[in-house]
Amino acid sequence: MLKISGGWLRILLLAGLFLSFFLWVSDFNPYVQQVLMYLGVNIILTVSLNLINGYMGEFSVGHAGFMAIGAYVAAWLTVKVMPPSLITWLYPVVIILGGVAAALAGLVLAFPSFKTRGDYLAIVTLAFNMIVKNALENIEAVGGPRGFLGIPNLTNLPWVYFWTVLAVLGVRNFVYSNFGRGILAIREDETAAELTGVNTRQVKVLAFVISSFLAGVAGALFAHILMFINPGSFTILKSTDILVMVYLGGIGSIAGSILGASIYTILLELLRPLQIWRWVVGPLLLILLLIFRPRGIMGLREYLGFIPKEEGGINYGREKGSTTLAG
Repeated sequence: MLKISGGWLRILLLAGLFLSFFLWVSDFNPYVQQVLMYLGVNIILTVSLNLINGYMGEFSVGHAGFMAIGAYVAAWLTVKVMPPSLITWLYPVVIILGGVAAALAGLVLAFPSFKTRGDYLAIVTLAFNMIVKNALENIEAVGGPRGFLGIPNLTNLPWVYFWTVLAVLGVRNFVYSNFGRGILAIREDETAAELTGVNTRQVKVLAFVISSFLAGVAGALFAHILMFINPGSFTILKSTDILVMVYLGGIGSIAGSILGASIYTILLELLRPLQIWRWVVGPLLLILLLIFRPRGIMGLREYLGFIPKEEGGINYGREKGSTTLAG
């Protein structure tokens, strides 16, 4: 894996961690803190899905299914398994196990999924999302359609920021690794990638597992922020929201993922007075984006700070003649 480059980037991350800790301990507006925590979860979801839809060029639409698995596994562990006296100390392990459970589901789904491409992959992942939701509605051990109650409040703003930074830097390092170059080669031309020695099947499965793991981590954090989850929280509408954030910010761009998640999360909060009608915004915005700007705001472009020095400022996958955004 590549090392983090750029002193300013390390300073920015440390400053963000300090700020989030300060806001948490200073009894800052709880509503604002909660919105910031949801923003962190959405950034993790967007970055993870962008790995598949943006960098690899596939089209997955069932990301909420992996999020649901991570959320329910983590919630079940903290409520049913972990000793109350050790829950706080074991909480990081719970988050990781939620991600691992989602990654295992992603591994099982990856093998049949990547025998198909395009619209067929979208159908497979959509069916997976529906299977997970319907299965959870019929498992009484986790509350069935009533939902899972009694989840302890273990997540705070510094914790969410910490996991968000890990997700962003993890995907950034993966994209610029040897496997990451294989992903970009698959997006451009899978046949050519195979002819040049890329093990396309292995690269696809690895990318799908990493994406699923991060979605599971986001689900685990989400469950312990909300302290209540039900199958209705992870429908195709939730997957649509994640797709909107990916295509709004820009495919194949980590900075675009952060931008798209930020804009969409804040937009939904501003539209809260519209009540249920605000959920119409997501699908409508997705349709408009795919028609008028299918690559999003920063599609196939990257902020200079996320590009390693070893790359010399090269942004793989850019269109000919386009420029890297400098910081």
